Amino acid sequence: MTKGTIYDTPSDVTANDGVVRVKGPDAVDVELTAEAADETSDRLLEASLKARGQIIHEQQRPKR
Repeated sequence: MTKGTIYDTPSDVTANDGVVRVKGPDAVDVELTAEAADETSDRLLEASLKARGQIIHEQQRPKR
């Protein structure tokens, strides 16, 4: 259901002069306001928890 490469390396995140910078794999280089970084953080956490739940659910399904 996903397309493209799935990375297992976390992004680097720094803050300088009130700007949050995210550098990650595949040339990701994004600068965000503090407010946008807060919301992105919330969305990432929510999605990561959902993905972990999906993995656990799949692992617990009976094998056919």
